[in-house]
Amino acid sequence: VVYEQEGVFIHSPCGKNDDQDSLIPGVLRVIEKENEVIVDWRPLDDTSDTSNILCAGKDSSSVVEWTQTPKEKCSRGADRPSSYEAEWDMVTTVSFKKKPHSNGDATTHANGESKWSFLFSLADLKSIKQNKEGMGWSYLVFCLKDDVKLPALHFHHGDSKLLIKCLEKHVVLNESPQDKRILLVNSQNKSLSQSFENLFDEPSYGLLQKLKKDPYTVTMGRFSKVTNYIFDSFRLSDPSSQRRPPSEMADFLNDAIPGLKINQQEEPGFEVITRIDLGKQPEVSRREPVSSEEWAKNMDSEGRILNVDYIKRLIFKGGLCHTLRKEAWKFLLGYFPWNSTKEERANLQKRKTDEYFRMKLQWKSVSEEQEKRNSRLRDYRSLIEKDVNRTDRTNKFYEGEDNPGLILLHDILMTYCMYDFDLGYVQGMSDLLSPVLYVMENEVDAFWCFVSYMDQMHQNFEEQMQGMKTQLIQLSTLLRLLDSGFCSYLESQDSGYLYFCFRWLLIRFKREFSFQDILRLWEVMWTELPCQNFHLLLCCAILESEKQQIMDKHYGFNEILKHINELSMKIDVEYILCKAEAISMQMMNCKELPQAVSEILGIESSSITPDSDTGEDESGAVLSCPTSLYQSISTPVIAANGTRDSTQQMSETQSLTPA
Repeated sequence: VVYEQEGVFIHSPCGKNDDQDSLIPGVLRVIEKENEVIVDWRPLDDTSDTSNILCAGKDSSSVVEWTQTPKEKCSRGADRPSSYEAEWDMVTTVSFKKKPHSNGDATTHANGESKWSFLFSLADLKSIKQNKEGMGWSYLVFCLKDDVKLPALHFHHGDSKLLIKCLEKHVVLNESPQDKRILLVNSQNKSLSQSFENLFDEPSYGLLQKLKKDPYTVTMGRFSKVTNYIFDSFRLSDPSSQRRPPSEMADFLNDAIPGLKINQQEEPGFEVITRIDLGKQPEVSRREPVSSEEWAKNMDSEGRILNVDYIKRLIFKGGLCHTLRKEAWKFLLGYFPWNSTKEERANLQKRKTDEYFRMKLQWKSVSEEQEKRNSRLRDYRSLIEKDVNRTDRTNKFYEGEDNPGLILLHDILMTYCMYDFDLGYVQGMSDLLSPVLYVMENEVDAFWCFVSYMDQMHQNFEEQMQGMKTQLIQLSTLLRLLDSGFCSYLESQDSGYLYFCFRWLLIRFKREFSFQDILRLWEVMWTELPCQNFHLLLCCAILESEKQQIMDKHYGFNEILKHINELSMKIDVEYILCKAEAISMQMMNCKELPQAVSEILGIESSSITPDSDTGEDESGAVLSCPTSLYQSISTPVIAANGTRDSTQQMSETQSLTPA
């Protein structure tokens, strides 16, 4: 039994009054057998006594009112008016037509009375209809392939979404184009399934669902085995249907990246793409981290930041010294407003402290018995404990099994589940919290900074993973503009979907850099400079750095995955930051930047006059910004090659401007 839920009712149209329905309580189970998966609903034993059948009275707003019905036998209500409220999807007589069929028939007592129980194999399932939001209890109606509709199952004690999650481990469900409430069962392509089984030594649906449920672990554990079949499964279709004939590829690429100039000369096996000339990447240098003295000088007597843009640029160009991070990160993450006074921040912390401990008390006061009845909270706790136990122990803050840092990590994540119970906990979140807690050294501040970080990152962890899909598509768009030849090579090796970047995007490079380097990288990204989605340009910078080796050594699919995976802890953070900044400048200075790229980076094409600060002509895609912000900055800088020049001054051409 892989799923079991009590309190699942059939609303039988057999009440004494026209506005009542008998509620037949039962238990719903999903059972895995050797060669099939069975969905089974059975009424509770005591429902054979009709005095125990509850009736629901409905008003126009579908608010349910409980009443008790006297002992009486219920007819099946076949003469029920057809105009009866559609949202309840009551039992139709076709559900119980008597014919020799093993799936979907109601079993009967010896005396001929229907017991309402039914079971069917998932192989026979055609579709599932869900209720409309806000219309009474959540319910599901199963329709089988022979068009038999089973009784609507109403979930009085739990969410029907848990059942859907369970079924998705075994079948692929698609929203119907005609009605979003209807989920269509997709029969997976047999050869695709076989390809999955050969690649992963387990059924394809198993890996796909593990990736959806626990992308972090699956990505870590099966990195060298992930194939482009995953992308096709995400799209929930046969991969062959996603591939266009070669004659259509030019149009396809033009649609994907408007502005690309495509040469459609006929060469067997190739489509030659003439990329837009981005010009040479400029030389970029970085400065020393912002010091406590610099930070203090940019603050007035009441504790307000005087020039937010200026301080953000300093952080972007050099990061922060460690002693400053505890304070500055609260601003960068949005916990503290940039224009707040010291007194206002102290009052905010008091309020947030009270709010945090009220939420913490909620889950701390849940008894073991209560937790047993709350499967979601139980699952969240189990996942958190697993993730906390595998926290990176290379940092002293998290050394040892009973380390206070690990205990705080656990408590903050459990409290976050109370804060956002719908999202709850998804594996990988602890990777985002552990550096924040290390820097804050305070449970409450770490929690609210983590909440702010999750506001930015939540789409990565949502069930449909739309955020991850969007980022991978955007990354592909940027990389194709930057180096179409490299993109073509990756596609020729079945690596065009860039799924080897999945881990980078999911937890913002947390496993790719050392603990100290990730602190630097994150604070630079949190400035939101020099453009939107700077983390995608960091991906481009890493890939461009590895391009030569990948292409010169003719790496195939497995070699590419292995090589990218082995980059972990070997990437120079300062070099990659310089390179990503150079790429951003290269794209911003491009006069023919495609609209799709402009939207990803948040760059607006605007008319520039000859006497403007940038000096670009009218066709340039630029970001306007005062150049005076850098005029007073003269500090030692670190070049992309790692050398230090104490006399070099940052120039306007090296500075980047915000969207």
